[in-house]
Amino acid sequence: MMQRGTGVIVATFCVALLLTILPLPEWARPFRPQWVTLALIYWCLALPHRVGVGSGFVLGILLDVLASTLLGQHALGLSVVAFITVQLYARIRVFPLWQQALAVLLLLATEHLLEFWAMGASGQTTPGLLYWMAPLVGALLWPWVFITLRNIRRNFRIA
Repeated sequence: MMQRGTGVIVATFCVALLLTILPLPEWARPFRPQWVTLALIYWCLALPHRVGVGSGFVLGILLDVLASTLLGQHALGLSVVAFITVQLYARIRVFPLWQQALAVLLLLATEHLLEFWAMGASGQTTPGLLYWMAPLVGALLWPWVFITLRNIRRNFRIA
């Protein structure tokens, strides 16, 4: 039997996946936030007993398929981010939003670093410095992502 709110959690991940594959102009692509990673971090912080490494792995595989990247490239990064977040959720949750944003910046950069490593290891051309703008943009958006997802969680009474 599914727990209350599972459909809402899955729906937020689906929205994050759609935002990730939304077409953008060429100049804006390096600034695309890591929507899936942001949603995963939120749910790992809010419900670490329900969303964790397995969720990160499944989301990573879905993202690999949607983005036509090396299978496992995003799965590795999202699994590691989910693991770190679940391990540190009690500490991160008590931070004010601006300090949470700094922690999220480190988590987003970790995911990007693992993806960068996978690209280099598989012989793909590695991107330039603009590649590192996405974690910064994601950290700047964290307060709004957090408040939006928290309001959704409260409105649907997900625990």
